[in-house]
Amino acid sequence: MQCNIDSNGARMRLVWGIGACAAGVILGGLALWAGTWWLWLIAAGCVGAGGFAIFESRKKWCVLRAMGIKTSI
Repeated sequence: MQCNIDSNGARMRLVWGIGACAAGVILGGLALWAGTWWLWLIAAGCVGAGGFAIFESRKKWCVLRAMGIKTSI
């Protein structure tokens, strides 16, 4: 895993990751209150995607760029 994004890209991924994790926690609380199983799946997906974005930010590595897909930031 070589660095393939700059500090702007890392910052954007960090912001996106924190936002996705926060949304997952809020959805988890809503799922606990509402008692729906499918909302737990969405909450887990948000937290997982957010955690991966934070990982990408810390490593300054983007999985899409590693596969050859050009990203705008």
